[in-house]
Amino acid sequence: MIYDKLSNLTLYKGMNKNLDTAIDFIVSHDLNKLPLGKTVIDMDNVFINIMETSAAPVEERQYEFHKNYMDIQMDLAGIERVDTGDSANAEYINYNEESDVGNAVTADLGSCLIGTENFIICMAGEPHKPNIAAGDDLFLKKAVCKVRMNND
Repeated sequence: MIYDKLSNLTLYKGMNKNLDTAIDFIVSHDLNKLPLGKTVIDMDNVFINIMETSAAPVEERQYEFHKNYMDIQMDLAGIERVDTGDSANAEYINYNEESDVGNAVTADLGSCLIGTENFIICMAGEPHKPNIAAGDDLFLKKAVCKVRMNND
């Protein structure tokens, strides 16, 4: 996983062709002006989901993982905590191939606060638990950019 300030996002170019496409889009567009739902950037290789949701207590959240896509998660409004899990010792369950999401049972490794100035990149196979309440205001407007891993 990568956790950093949005102002440093371009430092991660060169790792994957699709990640470069995603980064170029993110830094050249106002994500707040995108409509809710899915915006296709490069067919099924790169797309971004804009959503409004509510954060929840950590006890109500589960680790998730993806096999084919990495996530770039950013908060457009609000602030959330994202926990990261131990991928080496995780038990992966309930995987749905169509939605490319499953759950993981694993030990906590760490956590980070996203907010409007930071981002986290969760690689395929890395357990992450997003949308955890980081305060009293539970409203989140998020951008989650999905980046295909196996097409570089």
